[in-house]
Amino acid sequence: MDFIEKLGDTISSKGKEVAEKAKETAEILALKGQISTCEEVIRKNYVEIGKMYFEQYGEMPEEPFEKQCRAIHNAMNGVKELQERINELKGL
Repeated sequence: MDFIEKLGDTISSKGKEVAEKAKETAEILALKGQISTCEEVIRKNYVEIGKMYFEQYGEMPEEPFEKQCRAIHNAMNGVKELQERINELKGL
């Protein structure tokens, strides 16, 4: 009977360890989800700051932003040209 009791204790102990590990894993996943949410807030605000800067200073950006502002202007011109080509193909 001693063997069966020890086996039962071992199974119970391992079951508790597994349950605790599952609880930790669930908490880690929840925390990682919260981190992702925070990072998304940061990313959206970075984008908004950049958009606001471009709208205010895009025509005459300060030196560290010239390359990016020029790239945005070039991309905007590209979009305009491509849209015009689409309109031509559609007969608009």
